[in-house]
Amino acid sequence: MSGPLVAIFGPTGTGKTALAVRLADHLPVHLVSCDAVQVYRDLRAAAAKPEGAERRHPWALVDAVEPTRDVDMGWWVRAAEEECRWAWRAGRVPVVAGGTGMYLRGLLKGVAPAPPRNEPLRARLRELAERHSVPWLHRVLGRLDPASARRIRPRDGKRIVRALEVRLATGRPLSALQGNAWRGPDRFPVFRVMLDMPRDELYARLDRRVERFFARGLVAEVRWLLEARGVSPGANALKGIGYREVVDSLRGQAAGDGLTLVARVQRSTRRYAKRQWTWFRGEPADLVLDARRPLEALVEEVLEFLRARRGVYWFR
Repeated sequence: MSGPLVAIFGPTGTGKTALAVRLADHLPVHLVSCDAVQVYRDLRAAAAKPEGAERRHPWALVDAVEPTRDVDMGWWVRAAEEECRWAWRAGRVPVVAGGTGMYLRGLLKGVAPAPPRNEPLRARLRELAERHSVPWLHRVLGRLDPASARRIRPRDGKRIVRALEVRLATGRPLSALQGNAWRGPDRFPVFRVMLDMPRDELYARLDRRVERFFARGLVAEVRWLLEARGVSPGANALKGIGYREVVDSLRGQAAGDGLTLVARVQRSTRRYAKRQWTWFRGEPADLVLDARRPLEALVEEVLEFLRARRGVYWFR
């Protein structure tokens, strides 16, 4: 069974969660988080999860898995598909809200079948990483698959090895294999809502948000995850912005940039928002909303659009 869905996306810090919750106050929807960090339990300080009144409606794929387990796009897409099917059977419309653009595109377009693992090649690549360093292997990936190298952090050994494994075993870049799947039509009727605001104003908002992350005990939380919960420093749960910088700091891996830890996370957050702007330009929006406007005005604009298309989106 399939049906329509509403996708709310945009750079981090633009108020996607608040808009989704207010829509749930008015319409029979099912809220689904599209966020690569919010999916993990026990991450609080810098995960920007729905809190307080934002939890008055249930959220799917928030606190869904243990931080010791690595979630990837394929897992998330399968889980989101199941949440959407549940919503459609219940006569509800899924509202998928979040800033992980690759996950959203995987849900809307589908995920290309992954080539099988090549264990001997994988072992050889790990050996090269140990001998020369993971960033060295990332530079090799940059020559063989520049698109994948731009998406993968230079210290993300697992993803670098996988991308090189696919490129060397198949002769085709991993980015090209997935890109072919994403050039087709959407798998469902989708109403896309993008939240946006001027870059300098968002950057100032994000700087203040990072300060709150640290005030909420981000460093202590990461130390607890590593020591008490047994989460590996290389786990996907700790690759989110804020978490990975604190992990590096606790492990004594100085960045050598002269910045404080807070300033380093602020810089990473601004860079992430910039990458999101670039990515979401590839998601043609039905509505682009100015996130500086009052929330109620944004809600009313979305409701008005949906009422005009109630035959498609099931809303009365």
